[in-house]
Amino acid sequence: MRLQLKRRSVLPGFGLTMGFTLMYLSLIVLIPLGALLLKSTTMHWSDFWRAATDPQVVASYKLSFGASLVAAVVNVVFGFVVAWVLVRYSFPGKRFVDAIVDLPFALPTAVSGIVLTSLYSSDGWIGRWLTPLGIEVAYTRLGVVVALTFIGLPFVVRTLQPALEDMDPEIEEAAASLGAGRLAAFRRVILPSVLPALLAGFALAFARGLGEYGSVVFIAGNRRMETEIAPFLIVNKLDNLDYAGATAIGVVMLAASFVLLLLINLLQWWSRRYA
Repeated sequence: MRLQLKRRSVLPGFGLTMGFTLMYLSLIVLIPLGALLLKSTTMHWSDFWRAATDPQVVASYKLSFGASLVAAVVNVVFGFVVAWVLVRYSFPGKRFVDAIVDLPFALPTAVSGIVLTSLYSSDGWIGRWLTPLGIEVAYTRLGVVVALTFIGLPFVVRTLQPALEDMDPEIEEAAASLGAGRLAAFRRVILPSVLPALLAGFALAFARGLGEYGSVVFIAGNRRMETEIAPFLIVNKLDNLDYAGATAIGVVMLAASFVLLLLINLLQWWSRRYA
């Protein structure tokens, strides 16, 4: 007679926890997204296409995706530097610097937008030095990138920190002892080890940027066909009771975001295999 010993766990068994997981995800994610897709089916295809491809809407797509991509790339570069410094070095005020990274999480997005607009306007603390150089930030597309960079930085830093902490510094010394320079050690040793985490942080920052509204709407200025982001147009159409137009924009943003995040996840899976 074979005795099977059950593995004790603090949480209940797989069936109960899996059922709760599916129920929770359905209520929070699947049902709202399904309602959005169901609402779009009430529109005729020609009306949907007209609302989704309006020149003003297309311009907002380009700005939202372009600015989110640029901000995510900037955060990957500088977020890696910040995470590296916080993990590898000890210095006075390190805990304070580490806490500042989480500041965009704590600030309401509207407050972030107002503060950034005040700083980068032509008479702001930073803008007054940039304006004589011909660099306009507030109420321009550059301002949108600055706002998205501000709110996306913590996602990259906090994703990279555990990966850097798990990486043994001795592997860098081993690479150096074998004759590898700093650039070669970074490209062949460090980067492959943290690439999955780096891609995850990029995906999180990019996804956050696509849906960001509060911190962008103030500094963008919302000039027609120039600094209007897609979330602003959705809110604007909802205020005007144009639910069909808002749904069309939302479906296009959802589909494009899903495809891009799928590609990023596939790239992340490939990088794990490569690493």
